[in-house]
Amino acid sequence: MYFTDRGIEELVTRRGEEEVSLTWLAERLREFVDLNPEFEIPVERLATWLARLDDDEDE
Repeated sequence: MYFTDRGIEELVTRRGEEEVSLTWLAERLREFVDLNPEFEIPVERLATWLARLDDDEDE
């Protein structure tokens, strides 16, 4: 188990029943980077990965 799994598990436990839009998620990611600019690159990589997740299926 990675250290980040704890945060992911907490997210699922606390908000697992919620439905959110990608717009909502994008705004939360922007807020996070505004508060924690040192995480700009990892958040950018995550957002890009999520955006391109289905690219392999289209080929």
